[in-house]
Amino acid sequence: MLDKDKRTLWHPFTQMKDWQLNDQLIIAKGKGVYLYDTEGKKYIDGCSSLWVTVHGHNNQALNKAIKKQLGQVAHSTLLGLANVPAIELAEKLVALAPKGLHKVFYSDSGSTAVEIALKIAFQFQQQTSQKRKTKFLTLTNAYHGDTIGSVSVGGINLFHKIYKPLLFKSIKVTPGNVTELEELLKARHREIAAMIVEPLVQAAAGMLIMPKGYLKAVRRLCTKYNVLLIVDEVATGFGRTGRMFACEHEGVRPDLMCVAKGITGGYLPLAATLATDRIYNAFLGRFEENKTFFHGHTYTGNPLACAAALASLELFNKERLINNIQNNIALLNKELPGFFQLEQVGDIRQCGTMVGIELFEDKNAKRPYPSKTRMGHRVILEARKRGAILRPLGDVIVLMPPQSITRKELKELLVITYASIKAATEK
Repeated sequence: MLDKDKRTLWHPFTQMKDWQLNDQLIIAKGKGVYLYDTEGKKYIDGCSSLWVTVHGHNNQALNKAIKKQLGQVAHSTLLGLANVPAIELAEKLVALAPKGLHKVFYSDSGSTAVEIALKIAFQFQQQTSQKRKTKFLTLTNAYHGDTIGSVSVGGINLFHKIYKPLLFKSIKVTPGNVTELEELLKARHREIAAMIVEPLVQAAAGMLIMPKGYLKAVRRLCTKYNVLLIVDEVATGFGRTGRMFACEHEGVRPDLMCVAKGITGGYLPLAATLATDRIYNAFLGRFEENKTFFHGHTYTGNPLACAAALASLELFNKERLINNIQNNIALLNKELPGFFQLEQVGDIRQCGTMVGIELFEDKNAKRPYPSKTRMGHRVILEARKRGAILRPLGDVIVLMPPQSITRKELKELLVITYASIKAATEK
């Protein structure tokens, strides 16, 4: 299988020269919080298969829901038609979301959910006689996906710099600096269509945590200066911060909210962009007025994916999952400070069950490792030897296990992570 992989596959975010030269892990099956390779060895899925797995792998309730829907219809377009699971899921999402978000537009990934929000915000301003409002305000170190629009509002040079000639220019402010934000909005609000933020934590930037109250201040200032607020809950949604959505921590209601990743429990591609009635109503009119939102995807509102999402949301209630998440947050709060005993652990950032452990060559001077050292990569190789799969962000070791992980399993993951950092940094 590995030979076939190396002949045919091009892996995302992967230097394929390295991939070709080394042995690689091939996953054959999963059960609960564990993944199993083709040799039968099991690993704790410490990154939730890129932050999506909620109830564990091979969950029988999710399996059953998908099989049941498969017996009805696997796919039917949402262009000019409707389907039962898409309708039922939209109703559930509206009930769970911050108040006022009454309309759901489906897509298939976090990137597309953000693209949709950007296009809706732009078109809204054009159709409400605010044609000067064409720019977007975002934060430095932002990450909102990999399509052209979402990259345009991103700010991580490693991922985005090469594509600069393809992008539209966005306006950037420093995360957490309310004074800077207000000064900029005061000066330039007449040209800004919307501001987009990741609530509470910039995940792909290395789990960078926002100061308490910052999100609420962003909402207040966007309202004051008539700028739409787009909240990207792709990584933070569905319990990751200890609430169903991160916005809830500060009582914030955005104008547009993007969700994806955990929406189907980690089973099938699905995303949604939620909007207020005010925004939705600006797109209503006679056909010849061309107010229609001319955007869509082939698999928008796919019945199988929506059925999986409905089953996942049911499990949140049935399994009292938010309570389990709170217990795991308490365990992380207790155990993570012990990682500072390791000589190279210079910072630990945590928001709910989202954790980033940053490694430094010299933690007292905050001097990072040289890029070629690839210390984060060394740590994940050590973790695999000990039975865990992790995915670093540079030299930030990320922990984001399935939400259903038990205290015992979480303790095991922490022990493996500690030992792996120790082994890699002492070589």
